[in-house]
Amino acid sequence: MSETLYEELEHLLRGWHRYETEQGNAPVVDFDCAPVPAPASRNRLDTYRRLRLLLDRAERTGDCRLTREIQAHFTYLAALLGRHDPLADYVRRTQGCDTRGWPADYVTARGETARRLLAEAGIDWGPDTARDLAWAEGILTAEAAAEAIGQEAAALEPRVRAAADTAAPYDLTVETVRVDAYWSYWLDGAGRAVRLRINLERAAFTLVQARLFALHEVLGHGLQSAGFHAGFTRDSVQWLPLLTVHSPCQVALEGLAQALALFVAADDRQLITRVRLDHYLQLVRAELHLAINSGESVDACAAHALTRVPFWSDSEIAEILTDRGTDPLLRSYLWAYPAGLDWFAALAGAPPATATAVLRAAYRRPLHPADLADLWPEGPVIGGPGLGPCGGGP
Repeated sequence: MSETLYEELEHLLRGWHRYETEQGNAPVVDFDCAPVPAPASRNRLDTYRRLRLLLDRAERTGDCRLTREIQAHFTYLAALLGRHDPLADYVRRTQGCDTRGWPADYVTARGETARRLLAEAGIDWGPDTARDLAWAEGILTAEAAAEAIGQEAAALEPRVRAAADTAAPYDLTVETVRVDAYWSYWLDGAGRAVRLRINLERAAFTLVQARLFALHEVLGHGLQSAGFHAGFTRDSVQWLPLLTVHSPCQVALEGLAQALALFVAADDRQLITRVRLDHYLQLVRAELHLAINSGESVDACAAHALTRVPFWSDSEIAEILTDRGTDPLLRSYLWAYPAGLDWFAALAGAPPATATAVLRAAYRRPLHPADLADLWPEGPVIGGPGLGPCGGGP
């Protein structure tokens, strides 16, 4: 029997992934829900041409989901080969959502919510907010954090399984590494094997963050991926079993992982404070993402960042601008964080039946922004409604 287009794409992506990793480059596949071996592709240009042929065939079939998947890989690979599309086009073709952004007063309101919760915890807003919050939450060593994350995941797992209605098994390994990269925690794996890496170069450790990342990485990404593995059947399921951070599944994956506490631990005041603060910070990062890609000066972006977030250092601001302005992967992927968190934070206030339906769907197969919009048509615009007449950034 001949391969389906999904199978051809899967085979091609596995080969591209193997080529990149053998060259010492960033991997293409982040989580493999149904691992099988594949030979390495010959080079990037050959992969690019083969993706273009697959895209032409997918468009003729009218399969919108498959077309979005191939378009994402084709667009990202073109960026690796030197193409620099306008941000709106690039993110729409990779993450599957728009980059309209959020009005300035909306971002300010989310900040006011975060400041109110911090004030209730006795924490002032200013240059020392991050330090004071860490002390209030209880600072952990790296070794203690690795153990705490596993303990918190075990304690919270029944709540998440009940909310997602999933019994998928997984095997967790926690590792500590030192990597010069933007991430503090990263989860990857294959099948039911889930690996959580803690980056000692970047990670900050508190008791509350251990709970937060148990939800985000282990019970969000890890349990989700195990659910995809358990539910994938090549004979009947028409979705790609490979998760890549430059493709349209990331808005739902990162959005739910960041917001999961709102659905399963709404009674945990410290956790909710963190989520509300993160929501605000992601929206500010989105303002900078749009600004640096629209030609705003570095000085204007930096000044805006400090006005919004007085506890960010020059190094943090520089990394935000560099990642979102020049890195082909992060210029796409990092937009999934504000776009996803904003949508799922709104979902937490939707009718319970709607939220339940979305959570259960999200643990069964990878969802695109188009799928989220179908599940909740009344929900907010993914990627923001637009900046409004006064703009939303510098």
